[in-house]
Amino acid sequence: MAQPSAWQDPAWQDPEILPVSSAPVPEYGTGSLADLLPTLAAGMEVPGMQTAIPELGQADRNCVFLIDGLGWQQLLAHPDEAPFLTSLIGSSRGGTGRPITVGFPATTATSLASVGTGLAPGAHGLPGYTCRNPETGELMNQLRWNPWTSPRVWQPYPTVFQLADEAGVHTAQVSAPHFENTPLTKIALSGGTFHGRLVGEDRMDFAARQLAAGDRSLVYTYYAEVDGKGHRYGVDSDAWRGQLMFVDRLVQRLAEQLPPRSALYVTADHGMLDIPFDDQSRIDFDEDWELRAGVALLGGEGRARHVYAVPGAEADVLTCWREVLGEQFWVASRDEAIAAGWFGPHVDERVYRRLGDVIAAARDDVLIVASEREPKESQMVGNHGSMTPVEQLVPLLEVRS
Repeated sequence: MAQPSAWQDPAWQDPEILPVSSAPVPEYGTGSLADLLPTLAAGMEVPGMQTAIPELGQADRNCVFLIDGLGWQQLLAHPDEAPFLTSLIGSSRGGTGRPITVGFPATTATSLASVGTGLAPGAHGLPGYTCRNPETGELMNQLRWNPWTSPRVWQPYPTVFQLADEAGVHTAQVSAPHFENTPLTKIALSGGTFHGRLVGEDRMDFAARQLAAGDRSLVYTYYAEVDGKGHRYGVDSDAWRGQLMFVDRLVQRLAEQLPPRSALYVTADHGMLDIPFDDQSRIDFDEDWELRAGVALLGGEGRARHVYAVPGAEADVLTCWREVLGEQFWVASRDEAIAAGWFGPHVDERVYRRLGDVIAAARDDVLIVASEREPKESQMVGNHGSMTPVEQLVPLLEVRS
C-alpha cells in the first residue's frame, strides 16, 4: 500500500519558509495509531467502536505487537536484520504492510495512550514526554508519572481493552512484569487481564495462548529494547541492529503460533534518528539567553518542545523562538498548533493548558537540549518526537491465520 498521501507532499521540506501549515500533520482518523484498536474492536462488534482503517480485514482473534522505537524508515533500511518483518511488506504471507502515523508528539507516553484509548493526544491528554500540570504549575513526566497525580483524573476515558472486555471479548496484555501497576498502563492499556513475562520468547508463547483462549480475543504485547538501544547507542549501532534481529525472530515465533481465525498486527510507537553531538545540531537551552528569555518552564523533549511563558510574555517568546529557530523548527502558538490539527481533531478543555504557550517541532536533524535541567536526556544518541516522516511513520504489518 502507498504511504499516507499527506506525507507525499513536499511542501513541508521547504528550507526557506516554515509556516505552521506546512507541517505534515498525522493522519488522525484514517491512518494513525489511535485508529488501530477501534478498527479491530469494531470488527469484533464491540459497541461504540468504528472502522477507521477499512483495509484491515475482520478477525475473531486480534493481537497487536508494539515494538518500541521501530520506525518504518528504519525497517526499510535494514532488510537483512529483519527478514521476517520485511517479508510482511506486501502480500506474500497473506497479509499487507504499510506505514501509519503515530500522532504528535512522536513519543512513547503519547503513543501508548493513543493506542490504548483509540483517541488522539488532544483528547486523551498525554501530549508529550513532559508537560505542565495546570493544577500545580509543575512539569509532569508522563512516562514516569512524576510528580504523582491521579491517573483517572489525568486520563478519564475508558480504554478500548476495557470496552472490549465489557463486550465479552477475551482481553489480555502480555508484557514485562514491572509494567503491570504503572499509572501509564492503568490509564492506557488496562482491561481484561495483565500477564507479566520477563523473557521475550515466553511473552510470544503466552500471547499466542491468550489469543486461543477465547472465541473472540484481543491481545496486546510489547517489546522495549529496540528503543532503549537506539537512545543509548543510536540506530546506526551494532547494538540496535542486534535488537532488531532479535525482535524479528520474536515476531516470527508469534506468527507461527497463531490459532485459527487470528490476525497479528505489528506496529510501533515512533521512529528515531541519530543527532550529532555538535553545537549546530544540539542547541542548549540552558546556555542560550535568547531562548530562555521569558520562559518559565521548558517541557517536552529535544525534538518536540512545550514552552511555557512567564504570564504576559507569550507573544514575545513566540516571536523570539521563531526568529532563532524558524528554519529548523515549526514554531507555533498553542492556538495555532491546535487549529492546524497537530494534536488531533479537537483538544479537550482539561488538556488545553497542558500544551505549551509555544510549541516547537523539529524539521531538521537538530535538538533543543537542556544540559543542566535534563542531563540524561541531553546525552541520548537516538531521538524522536517531531512530525518528520522518520519519526512519524511506523509499520503496520499483518499476518493472518
